[in-house]
Amino acid sequence: MAAQKNRLKIRALVAGNWKMNGSKKDLSELRKLATAMKPTKSGGQVKAEVMICPPATLLPRMADVKAKGIALGGQDCHANINGAHTGDISAEMLKEAGAKAVIIGHSERRADHNESDKIVRAKVEAAHRAGLMAIMCIGESLKQRKAGETLKVVQGQLRGSLPDGCTAKNTVIAYEPVWAIGSGLTPSVEQVGEVHTALRKALMRRFGDEGAKTRILYGGSVKPANAEELMAVPHVNGALVGGASLKAQDFYGILKAYL
Repeated sequence: MAAQKNRLKIRALVAGNWKMNGSKKDLSELRKLATAMKPTKSGGQVKAEVMICPPATLLPRMADVKAKGIALGGQDCHANINGAHTGDISAEMLKEAGAKAVIIGHSERRADHNESDKIVRAKVEAAHRAGLMAIMCIGESLKQRKAGETLKVVQGQLRGSLPDGCTAKNTVIAYEPVWAIGSGLTPSVEQVGEVHTALRKALMRRFGDEGAKTRILYGGSVKPANAEELMAVPHVNGALVGGASLKAQDFYGILKAYL
């Protein structure tokens, strides 16, 4: 009952991160998802905000589809508005292409591109500057989990990666244990609950009422089979979904947790 009340206080967000996947032929999955989400006599309305974060090349195409009930987001942005940054894209460019939000500090960016908390914080500030919602990611490695350092790691990342001025409207936190991403492994509901509760307390200490309202998503091998159980954990306010968001049928199976 407590988990249900928690879900009703804060409108959940379920965001699909397509990563480096997708081409124009996959726009059909967006249309299928929008169709599946339409209320019918036998099915109710999804009581969560729904978002797809495709590669930047697909953002304008997806915006043209005008899939009702599905917002769009980017997967990364540069801290600057413009300049000599070959291959990068600014938050302002993402917004112009149709994005409402941007994923920042994903573990793959932190690892593959050596993004520090300082770099992530600058990108969160850039998202706010452009009027985008920042979906800021944190998470521990398997080595850190086994060493009992999970809370120390994620609280440190939270503290170092969030600038002052974060609000419940312009910032979302996504907890993704690195060892669970794409591995098929999932923490127990008790482990997820422990981390999300600690993050909620940390957000409230720093941001007060805004921290109490800020959404904290869970990510890492979320799929239709475990979505309902994970989304019922206290202080889990939605999900950041990877591979299971590429197919409308799988993604909608996760969204059913919020019917």
